[in-house]
Amino acid sequence: MDKLLRESRPDYRWAGVDHMPYKEEGSAPFKAISRQVLFAEQQLGCELRYFEMAAGGYSTLERHEHVHAVMILRGRGRCLLGEEVREVGPRDLVTIPSWTWHQFRATEGEPLGFLCMVNAERDRPQLPSEQELATLKTVPQVAEFLAG
Repeated sequence: MDKLLRESRPDYRWAGVDHMPYKEEGSAPFKAISRQVLFAEQQLGCELRYFEMAAGGYSTLERHEHVHAVMILRGRGRCLLGEEVREVGPRDLVTIPSWTWHQFRATEGEPLGFLCMVNAERDRPQLPSEQELATLKTVPQVAEFLAG
């Protein structure tokens, strides 16, 4: 297998790159999402991953100490960043600051795919407690977003 060049395949897949579940089933709430680790070489100090969710799918609502850098590659959707909900589409860049609640949701009718760059060594995500979730839902646009 040539590690220097891994050719693209149809439907946002790459030669020699495993197409995996997003997370372990039951570990956190999510829907219809997969991941591919595109680069994870130790010399880079970071990982570049591709996530894709089917129409109506969503990532886990979480926060953590490490920062994310995200580039939307395909589709449209919305993302929660703290107490703001933003529309996202192809080629948009999203920075997710440290300890910021975040979640991505695909628009009905089309998948949403994005690249995500993170530190190779990073902390584990935290899910919101019942109280933290209740506090987030006091913001009307966040409550509407989380209701799906």
